[in-house]
Amino acid sequence: MDRFYWYDGNLNGGNERQVHNTKNVRLYDGDDKTTFDSGLLTLTNLRIIWSDEAQKDRKIALELDLVKKITSELGSMFKSAKTSIHLEAAPKDKPSGPKRSSSHNVVRFSFRVGGQEQFTKELNQVIAAKEWEILKAASNQSKKTAELAPRHVGIGGIERKMQEKYEQTDQSINQAFKDLDALIEKAKDMVVLAEKFSSKLKDKQVSITDDETVAFKSYLLSMGIENPVTRETHGSGARYHEELAKQLSTFLSGFIEKEGGFITLTDVYCRFNRARGMELISPDDVFQAAQILEKMNLPVRLRKFDSGVLVIQSVSHSEEEMIQKTYSQVEEAGSLSSEELSQLLNMALTLARERLLLAEQSGKLCRDDSLEGLRFYPNKFVEMEST
Repeated sequence: MDRFYWYDGNLNGGNERQVHNTKNVRLYDGDDKTTFDSGLLTLTNLRIIWSDEAQKDRKIALELDLVKKITSELGSMFKSAKTSIHLEAAPKDKPSGPKRSSSHNVVRFSFRVGGQEQFTKELNQVIAAKEWEILKAASNQSKKTAELAPRHVGIGGIERKMQEKYEQTDQSINQAFKDLDALIEKAKDMVVLAEKFSSKLKDKQVSITDDETVAFKSYLLSMGIENPVTRETHGSGARYHEELAKQLSTFLSGFIEKEGGFITLTDVYCRFNRARGMELISPDDVFQAAQILEKMNLPVRLRKFDSGVLVIQSVSHSEEEMIQKTYSQVEEAGSLSSEELSQLLNMALTLARERLLLAEQSGKLCRDDSLEGLRFYPNKFVEMEST
């Protein structure tokens, strides 16, 4: 009986309809009699309702989704026919009812004046239909549609969704810049600390070897806190780009030979900015500094290949040696594409292609441009002429 709740007499809008009525029905909680005697039993597509025929406002109801099993007992001369309903556990959010708890999971309806067979038949049909599940699913879908309709449907919904994305992105960017500002302040503190350390070493004339000095400065450079050339320290004119060119040359001298003697200007820009820490410079500043490298007689200079690719090349770089090395690698492999040479030498694809083109221009290689792509082969015609 703890599954029943007090009923206000109203059907559930247009979704609930009466299926069957039977008078003079008594309720049992398991095998125990209750005070709900001689009432009107109403079956709807959603629940069972018992109404006191004497006290019209005394009504209780049971939701059909709690019904597990239905059994019947035939009547006799001294015994009324009964229908037993086996129930699921009482839901936690059930409205208040005639009993707070019960030790029975079965309720029985005793039909004193007949009608049990018809009621049980109708009840089984309603249980089989499970209309409450359909209505519940439709209700949930309606709620989702109602939530989506004003916010995410149509042009207005798309605009609102985009606005939400913009606001989230704006918050992320603001937070990122706050973190960046804090990092810049920390970096400035480290620069000051490094300068103080260097000056103290000089003032106190602490014994430190040249190798240790070079190592110390390289640590600072790798951490991005070596004093970079900036417009604030060197102005915005020609002097700024001259000092920038000197710093760029010094920076490249540490690894350009390991890269095969030249490196693309785009790679130079990325590496140089990374080493400068927080003092980033524009691509135009790097390009202008690169243009005057040769004029200032620095050990690196700007070069433009026929394809339009810009590179910084070491003055000591021997193009003949590079061509011969490229030829030897192609000869050893039989043939190579730009991609294969790039993987072989662990260099940028653009540079690998330029190396092959230079070797081709010198007559060392020849090409095969087919559906499979561009491949380079040793030039056998040159070899035949030399023999």
